[in-house]
Amino acid sequence: MAWELDSDRPIYAQLVERIQMEIVSGYYPPGGKLPSVRELASVAAVNPNTMQKALAELERSGLVMTQRTSGRTVTEDADKINSIRQKLADSHMITFLGKMKELGYTKKDVIDLVEKSYEGE
Repeated sequence: MAWELDSDRPIYAQLVERIQMEIVSGYYPPGGKLPSVRELASVAAVNPNTMQKALAELERSGLVMTQRTSGRTVTEDADKINSIRQKLADSHMITFLGKMKELGYTKKDVIDLVEKSYEGE
C-alpha cells in the first residue's frame, strides 16, 4: 500500500520524515539494511529519483550510511538515533500543544487529557 503523502509539502521531505520515524521506532534497527531505492520508491509510490534525494538527505544527517557493496544501512550510533527521536518528539509536542492552546486548554487540562488517554489504552 502506498504511503500517504501531502501535496502541500515537498514529497522528499515527507519521505525523509517517514523513514526517520521508521528508524527511531525500531522498524529499521541500528545497523540494519534498508531496502533498495527502487523497492522503497515502489512501496511509497514515488519516483526513484525522489526517493534517492530523500535517502541522500538521511545520509547527510548521519542516520543512514552507504556501503559500496551492501547498500544502505541504518547507523549504529544510538546517540544519533535518540537525538533525532527527541527532535521528532519535540516537533510533535509543539504542534500538539499549539493546537490544545487554540482549543482553550490549560496546562493542567492537557496533562489530565494525556493521563486519561494513557489509562484508556
